Amino acid sequence: MSDPLAVVAGLPGVPEAVQEAREAVDRLYRHRVLRRRGPEVTAESALRGARASAALEGVDVPLEPLRVGEVADPVAQGALRASAELGRLTPTWRPAPRQVLARLHTLAAAGLTADPGRPRTVPTTADPLGLGPAPGPEETAARMSALAGLVTGSSAAPALVLAAIVHAELVVLRPFGVADGLVARAAERLTLVGLGLDPKSLAAVEVGHADLGDAYAEGLRSYQKGTGEGVGAWIRHCATAVVLGARETTAICEAMSR
Repeated sequence: MSDPLAVVAGLPGVPEAVQEAREAVDRLYRHRVLRRRGPEVTAESALRGARASAALEGVDVPLEPLRVGEVADPVAQGALRASAELGRLTPTWRPAPRQVLARLHTLAAAGLTADPGRPRTVPTTADPLGLGPAPGPEETAARMSALAGLVTGSSAAPALVLAAIVHAELVVLRPFGVADGLVARAAERLTLVGLGLDPKSLAAVEVGHADLGDAYAEGLRSYQKGTGEGVGAWIRHCATAVVLGARETTAICEAMSR
């Protein structure tokens, strides 16, 4: 297949879900608060996204202590560091995805492993979402190479489709063996930013995933099946997360306008 992502983009229900997400982000970008307080909104979205990403790893911390630096948990701190770096990593993501993933893992896994940033070369028992055993090192390396090819290549598929595939592959493969979920969700947002769906990184998509509760892991299990139905279900889940993330940021804008 010359454009496998375009095939995924055409799965049943995916075009409609992607269009709904696009419209939700477009509505967010028209909010009047962004004309004068856009950077503040981006910063608040990043903070809430980092908190939600840590919660999906099993570390649910209050927002206000996190905001003022009173949370020392290494998972929450890792999520914050990865989120804060996305703006600087955006230009490098498409040409050098492996380099960016290594950097994200170095940030996310500091304090969690002695050798952050290096892909695993042995099996891992890490399974925070109950997805079952991760693929072995050889299969993981091959699929990571294929994923890098998707990121560096060209496709007619919408940004959300690639972002969803990046997210799922990193969670399912667990290429580092620790903090892979933090890296996956940061890479998803990075893809949405870099491919132009959300260039100012406003939509708190991680909050959307967290708000969907058990559907997050269920969507990943569907993706693992490798069927068109399963992959399509995951893409639609990610589209819904974007819609909810845009809704979260709209609420931030509304609060600032008051």
